[in-house]
Parts: sequence; structure tokens; C-alpha cells
Amino acid sequence: MKKCSPSIIILFLHFLFINVVPEAVTCQVKPISLHPGNPHYFVYKDKPTILVSSGEHYGAVLNLDFDYIAYLDELQSKGLNLTRTFSGEYVEPSGAFNIARNTLAPVYTRFICPWPRSATPGNLNGGNKFDLTQWDAGYFKRLKDFVSAAQKRDIIIELALFCPFYEDPQWNLSPLNANNNINGVGTVVRTDVYTLDKNGGLLAVQETLVRKILNELKDFSNLVYEICNEPYFGGVTIEWQHHIADIISETEGDFKFRHLISQNIANGAGIINNPHPAVSIFNFHYAAPPYAVAQNYQLNKVIGDNETGFAGNKDSTYRKEGWEFILAGGGLYNNLDYSFTVGHEKGTFVFPSTQPGGGSVELRKQLGYLKKFIYQFDFIHMKPDSTLLVNSQTEKFRVYALTEPGKQYAIYFSRRIDARVELRLAAGTYEVEWMNPRTGKSEKRTVLKHPGGNAILNFPEEKEDMALSVVKAGYKKTQK
Repeated sequence: MKKCSPSIIILFLHFLFINVVPEAVTCQVKPISLHPGNPHYFVYKDKPTILVSSGEHYGAVLNLDFDYIAYLDELQSKGLNLTRTFSGEYVEPSGAFNIARNTLAPVYTRFICPWPRSATPGNLNGGNKFDLTQWDAGYFKRLKDFVSAAQKRDIIIELALFCPFYEDPQWNLSPLNANNNINGVGTVVRTDVYTLDKNGGLLAVQETLVRKILNELKDFSNLVYEICNEPYFGGVTIEWQHHIADIISETEGDFKFRHLISQNIANGAGIINNPHPAVSIFNFHYAAPPYAVAQNYQLNKVIGDNETGFAGNKDSTYRKEGWEFILAGGGLYNNLDYSFTVGHEKGTFVFPSTQPGGGSVELRKQLGYLKKFIYQFDFIHMKPDSTLLVNSQTEKFRVYALTEPGKQYAIYFSRRIDARVELRLAAGTYEVEWMNPRTGKSEKRTVLKHPGGNAILNFPEEKEDMALSVVKAGYKKTQK
């Protein structure tokens, strides 16, 4: 465990002695990073790490009514280790995207953002306008407390610094809109906000905001900065994104440690061309697992599916997507979980069937089983393998495998493909175990003494998805 210096400890005890609790006493430790042995994954606290979660809709900080301690406790209890949150320059109106009790849509009196209200009335969402030349101390206290609480629970925060304005109603609520601030900036259409040359004076505000957040959070280890959520909407230019990446790199240049930067690439899949050198995580939304990962695996960076949830309410949809994405070689998966709302921070809200996505206690358990399954392997030494299953080229099969040939094989079947499974395995004695992704329970365990070549295994009687572990007898994990 990282130890504080004696001087810091003495200072802390002094504060306690005089009955004054310091805002934060932290030791700057190395933040979550790319694993040096396999940069498709992370290392955190000297341990190989994959991020898996089912999180709320990004309003944990900006919505004052949201109890993020109860929320983080729920994630921790299911073994999940990631959440995203928005910075507060973007907020949504009630009813946006047909989301019931949206955490990104607080009532205006309960909305908090980096800038304080002025004495001037007239904000389009109610209340006074914002002053973009000042900082709201209450916001940064809440932000830091949220990150600190997550850090204590080993939960990584992906902080999306910006978000495009999909429609005018979102732009009409933003402090960056000239109608909502007293600073004479932001007299632009929503599609020009994230440009270098048509932003109406907002670029300097954006740069200053980035520097402020980075300096406030520099001592936290559980942070990843995302440049912009879904920049392929709302007129966000690639030049602006690269500029913000430069600002992050420049600001953290004098820090003891730098934080990872993530970039959101596309919905579904897409080939990444000319990536910014400072970006270490490339995220997709609603990802097509074999393509989003396979098309960009050669970049040797983490490929993530950091938002999904617009494909109906069934748990099985998002369970399968998570398993497929991680077993295809992804390093990060996050489902949008609409069961988290104000008053239901434990994720117990029963949302209407008209909700665009899903989320539930059971789904979070199932994603916890995914994380537990993949962590039993020495995954740093594994890579995607499309040749393991002999008949995997048939279109009706959706089978994903990570392997270290001759040592360990992790396989996911999105459904029962046949009574028998034929695998190409190296010679050896293997411990074989089938696991039910819905229950986390072992369905069948056997020992396979294999001479080499194709090995035939009997698929359990399950009609849905199954996970298969094949590990050489006596093999021991050596992850570092």
C-alpha cells in the first residue's frame, strides 16, 4: 500500500487535533495506466485491470439530489469498477431521449456546474445566469468528494469533459449559451460550440475549464479523461478534439503523473485513422464487438464499449454484448443502467417499457460474473483467437475467445451452437469448466487429457449463452 510522507501524516493529525477536517489529504500515486506488458488492458494499483460496469446516466455530480455514495456502494457490491460522469457544461431537459427520471435532467434549483450563478436573472432554465469567469466552490467540492468516494471503492471514473448538443433544447440549457451567462460569449448555433474558429469566444472558456478540472483532480489515481462524449454528433470537429487533447497533455506536463485520455470514436464500429498520440483509450458506443476491437487491435491501445443501452429492456441483450466485447479483446465495457435514479440510487427503479434501454440488479450481477470470469485468467498474456473453434466461421455462431495457446483458453458462446464443440487445442492435460453467465455457477467440470489437434467437448444442456474455461493443469497465473 502506498504510504504518505511523515509530514503529510503530521499535518493530518494536526487538523484532527484542532477539530478541523481537511478537505482532502491525498498522496499522489500513479493513476490507472495502460498495462506495459499488454496495452490492450489497464494496470491499476500494480494489478492488471479490465473495467466492467452498468452505470447511471452521467448525472451523479451535477444533480444535487443524487446520492452517489449509495450508488457507488451498489457498484462495489456487484464487483463493478467503472462509472462515467459529465462535467456540467451539458445538461438535459426532462423527457429527453424518452428517459424516465433521467439523472442528467435535474430541476434547475438542483443543477450544479463548474460556474456559479450571478446576480442577474434570466437563465432560460430558470434562476440567475452563470458567470463563466468564476468557479463554484461547491461544485468542485462535490466533484472531488465523488472521485474520492469512488477511489476508496476501487471504482474508476471516466470524466467526460464535454458533450455535443444534439438538439436545441440541450443547448438552451447550457451555461455556455450566451442567453445563460453574463459574459457575452456563446452567441453561436449549437453546431459551432466545439470548433476552433466559429465558437463565439467559447474556446478560451473550454480551455480554462479543462485546466481547472485537471488541477483540482491531479492527485486522484482513479481517473480517465474523455475529451467529448459522442463527438460524431453536433458539429464537433476533429481539430477541436485534438486541441483539447493537447491542452490536457500540456496542463499535466508538469504533474508527477499523467492521466489517460480517451476519445469516443463512433457508434457501432469504425477504423481509427491518424490517432492523436496522447489518446490511450478509443471508445465506441453500442459496439459491434468483433469489428470495433478487431479493426483497431493493431493500435495497441485499449478499445472500449463505454456506452450501450438503446436496444430494449432485456438484461440478456446487454449481458451478451458485455461478454462478447470483453472476450473479443476489449478492455472496457459500460452499460447505461436506467434503474439508477434519484431516490433509487441502489438501482431499484422499475422503469417503463418505453425506456430506450435496460438495467437491473440482475444485470449488474451478471456483469459482475463476467468480470470474475475474466479475472481468473492471466489475461495479460492472452489475445483474441478466431481460429480456436473449428466451425466458428459459420455465420450463425457468435463465439469469442481469448487464448494463450497451450496454456489457457477463455471462450464465450452467445448461444448453444450444437451438442458438441470442437476446439483446436495443443497437447496437454486441461481443466475444463463450463460457467453459466446468468447465474455465475459452474455447470460442468471435467479433466481433458488431449494428445493434440481437435478436441471435442459436450455442450451443456443450456439453450442460451455459456462461458468455457480451458486451462492447462498446474498452470499458475503470473500477472504483474
